[in-house]
Amino acid sequence: MSGIVQNNIFGSSGGVVEAAGGLSWQSVVTASTVTVSAAKGYFINTTSNACTITLPSSAEAGDQIILVDYARTWGTNAITIDSNGLKFQGEDDSYIVDYDTAGQAVNLIYSGSTVGWTPASDMVSAFNHTAPPTQRGIFAQGYAGGANRLSMSNLVNSSGVIAADVTGVGTVRMNAGATSYGGDKAIFAFGDSGSATNISNLVNNSGVMQSDTTGVGTARQPKAAEYGGDKAVFYGGTGGISNKVSSSGVVATDTSGVGTARSYLAGVRYGGDKAIFAYGGGNGAELNVKNLVSNTGVVSADATGVGTARYGLSAAAYGGDKGAFAYGTNGGSYVSLKNLVGNNGVIAADVSGVGTARNNLAACSYGGDKAVFAYGGNNTPGAYNLKNLMSNSGVIAADVSGVGTAREALCAAGYSTSA
Repeated sequence: MSGIVQNNIFGSSGGVVEAAGGLSWQSVVTASTVTVSAAKGYFINTTSNACTITLPSSAEAGDQIILVDYARTWGTNAITIDSNGLKFQGEDDSYIVDYDTAGQAVNLIYSGSTVGWTPASDMVSAFNHTAPPTQRGIFAQGYAGGANRLSMSNLVNSSGVIAADVTGVGTVRMNAGATSYGGDKAIFAFGDSGSATNISNLVNNSGVMQSDTTGVGTARQPKAAEYGGDKAVFYGGTGGISNKVSSSGVVATDTSGVGTARSYLAGVRYGGDKAIFAYGGGNGAELNVKNLVSNTGVVSADATGVGTARYGLSAAAYGGDKGAFAYGTNGGSYVSLKNLVGNNGVIAADVSGVGTARNNLAACSYGGDKAVFAYGGNNTPGAYNLKNLMSNSGVIAADVSGVGTAREALCAAGYSTSA
């Protein structure tokens, strides 16, 4: 009520709310008619019907009445004010006075017989709330030991629950890249199907993976991230090659020569419309380089010195505009550390000891502002089917086990904006 009631420190008594300035608030009005009194406020709920409001038949200068759209329904069922023989803004009561805007509130002051009732304020309260985000995710493909590459997928609901396996989706492969695109869809592309491949599979906003599309760019094992709000880019795997993905899921031809050649890196969006790729392996050594991606999809030159050098890690966005890198291998040892990425693309120092140390896992966002890291492997016992949820403040939770087929070298992406 700020800006409408000058003294809005309320107490309550018997369903009537008393204001410090002498104004009392009445129980919510749902009837089609109501007669109001000076020095009172009224919440008018027109969800079921319009309402005619009759003002007092006599008034004194300074009398005040406040009317508020209780359910933001005046735009559908308006209120009509009957000034009951007194003037309203200088006009007699033969004029029809309607208020028909959702979220409106009217502060009426009686100014005297010449002008009568005057709206001292007639404002609309903005309704900036949005429904809780309901983004979902999908894990797919991977490796379960031996020659056992997989085409299965597992959907993630908007609460972070991973569903049972769905099999038979596209060419079996591992170490592909995956990312969201178009705001509510996903793409899986490239990878190893026995040899490097450049096939891609789109995922619609219902989580259904489509059949293979072939022949897109250099066959390799890159990673991917969103940029520009509705586009994406694959990067790495061989040389500094990148491939942009349009908002309709079309993979572009190679852009070459950007940054250090490396594989087993990770990528994630940050700042709402940009991306970052970091870490990875190249020439037999772990790296801690990073490459920022602009909101037009341009991959920048290397920047060095970002946390512990490692490869086989994963990354996901959280908090709406930030990201996190986590897990991986360093010097032959599996690690459980994480590095948060601010909305300015700055990678923070290592945080260690989060969940089971492993590599070749995957991660994606869910619920609009949270993330899940899942699957992966290490020497003992091999592949895992556990998951670790990440809160919207970047905190990774303890392990949860038993989610689908244990595997590693898979990939994941967010999709959908509905529950």
